[in-house]
Amino acid sequence: MSTAQPPKGAPQRSAQHEGTPVSPALVELEGVSVVFSGKVRALDDVTLSIAQGEIVGLVGESGSGKTTLCRVLVGLTPATTGTVTLGGETVGAQLAKSPLAFRRRVQMLLQDAVASLSPRMTIGKTLREPITIHDLPRAEAEARLKTILQRLGLPADVLAKFPHQISGGQARRVGVARALVMQPQIIIADEPTAGLDVSVQGELLNLLLELQQELGLTYLLVSHNLNVIRRVTGRTAVMYLGQIVEEAPTRELFDKPAHPYSAALLSTNPAIDPAHRARRIVLQGEIPSVVNPPSGCRFHTRCPVAQPRCKTDAPALTEVGPLRSVRCHFPFSLELRR
Repeated sequence: MSTAQPPKGAPQRSAQHEGTPVSPALVELEGVSVVFSGKVRALDDVTLSIAQGEIVGLVGESGSGKTTLCRVLVGLTPATTGTVTLGGETVGAQLAKSPLAFRRRVQMLLQDAVASLSPRMTIGKTLREPITIHDLPRAEAEARLKTILQRLGLPADVLAKFPHQISGGQARRVGVARALVMQPQIIIADEPTAGLDVSVQGELLNLLLELQQELGLTYLLVSHNLNVIRRVTGRTAVMYLGQIVEEAPTRELFDKPAHPYSAALLSTNPAIDPAHRARRIVLQGEIPSVVNPPSGCRFHTRCPVAQPRCKTDAPALTEVGPLRSVRCHFPFSLELRR
């Protein structure tokens, strides 16, 4: 981590999170589609690679497919077509061979930390439940749990408490502890800072970054909070209507988005710069239904720079620079019009 000291509570950033993967791919999705009831295409031709030790962001409007993508990664929703691999082996094969072994490798941090905890179970029973399910050696697991609690700044007496007796910040840390007990390779964090005030957000994000560096963890961070994405992720994928429409190093994405949807989404973030409101891009209409998506480019019905070709020809995800790809016939078109 940088030797410069950021303001108290501000998320820190590691030098390795500058957009360039430094390790082999841990997770790979190749041409993944998920179709429900034969017609609801929740994911459509999604390709994404996450390297060991990376923190990758995932953004997009509600209904864009982010949750389905996460469910595919943790093995809760099977891909209709395409392949999903973890450590070079397909998720399906790992689940068929040893579901418990796979579950230990992939853990989730859920958006509503308190609701994810059973009100009828003490924190201690909740944290020990996966130890029992996975039949881990009791002494080793208890020692590991004690170390994790200390590392997360949770007092020992929290184990005797029920969820309603702890704060929201402590509930988030309990969620992290529950994930770490299994010593996972990757953590899928779904809106981990939602509902927290800024100072607590900063503390939690710093903690996740520190744990990532200490334990070599990999994160997929899903968030509507663009400031969180900008501060802690190295690469970011932008989703729209079941497709990844842009993928880029986070800093490049925020400085110069290539897809019109990315530009519009990022323009809603008031913290980019003081003159940002003058450049806000307001999209017309609602996100279309995945049951009957638009022909051609799925974004053309709302795109401020759409051309006739966009209505008929579906663009492919095309490289436009190092680690940058975009699903658009006219990338950077909004930038050229400024």
